[in-house]
Amino acid sequence: MNVTRRTALLSIGAFGLAGCSTGSGVVAPSRSAGAAGLPADLRPAPNAAYDAWVRAFRARAGAQGLSEATLAAGFRGTGYLPGVVKRDRNQVEFSRTLEDYLSIAASDERVSKGRAAFARHRSTLDAVEARYGVAPEIVTAIWGLESFFGERRGNVPVVSATSTLAFDGRRGAFFEKQLVAALKILQSGDVAPADLKGSWAGAMGHTQFIPTSYQAFAVDFTGDGRRDIWSEDPTDSLASTAAYLSRNGWTKGLRWGREGPGPGRSITPQPGGPSFSVTSNFNAIKRYNNSDSYAIGVGHLADRIAGGGPLRGSFPPDRYGLTKDDRVALQQRLTAAGFDTGGADGVLGPKSQAAISAYQTSIGQEATGEPSVALLRRLGG
Repeated sequence: MNVTRRTALLSIGAFGLAGCSTGSGVVAPSRSAGAAGLPADLRPAPNAAYDAWVRAFRARAGAQGLSEATLAAGFRGTGYLPGVVKRDRNQVEFSRTLEDYLSIAASDERVSKGRAAFARHRSTLDAVEARYGVAPEIVTAIWGLESFFGERRGNVPVVSATSTLAFDGRRGAFFEKQLVAALKILQSGDVAPADLKGSWAGAMGHTQFIPTSYQAFAVDFTGDGRRDIWSEDPTDSLASTAAYLSRNGWTKGLRWGREGPGPGRSITPQPGGPSFSVTSNFNAIKRYNNSDSYAIGVGHLADRIAGGGPLRGSFPPDRYGLTKDDRVALQQRLTAAGFDTGGADGVLGPKSQAAISAYQTSIGQEATGEPSVALLRRLGG
């Protein structure tokens, strides 16, 4: 399942870091916002070709076990979302450094919220561990990376999103499977049509399951007859995540790994940065998202939630000669000078780059948006 999940959720903003700071430029729509709170391009727009595609899909959907009543309810009020296509086509497989990734994944805010969520749901997490054998802090960390502990679960209608992407055709077969799965979820009665919402790519709930992964792994832990990953109560989502890991190789009682040497395989994801010794449970986390940075992010955030401290090792200066402390200082000084970076996390995302460009323009320099030691010094370093 790791391949399909990665196919759907290519960008770092879409998988794992929906709750990162505005300074990094990646923010998912809030689940609490209504449709009116969505950007204009994520609301249905007229498209005759899409309408024809939907008619053709509905004509053949019965062969996949979907009733006409389900199709009518599922497509009611839905439509073509131009912003979904735009986001899909504009995705770029880019790589952040591990240092930047962990600055977001294990930020002070995320650690603080994670510890509070862990304490608040400890009895549920312990019960989930008793059934599936997955450490509570690991489940909590995945929750934190996927939806900022439920605060940013997405508010895009899943049928609209998946049908738009199936119609668009770039990954049409994949997203038609997701559309069929989403409609079957409705048909099973796990969720009402109005509540079947998620990210622009169709990932749903507190821990961002795509529809086919939901079908394969979601569980009804509360025993109410529904596998409900959409409600404010995260119980079924947390249990479903543990079930996913359990069925993908998780070994009870085994750590994910640790910083530094120890039993297991040694990896150094960022040249010059800390090394990690990882176990088979590291690979189980990668089945959720096939990325070393993601798995280290989950493991390190889990350790911090459980009371551990920051990494002991340091990272080398970036290609501009700046350390993380330098980048934090640059963001702080730009903001103090009236050029808002949206936060000071040391990750120079789009908002920080825009602030640098604006400052460069203000002092008569070419607006490159690129940081430098000289720029830091000019701002008072």
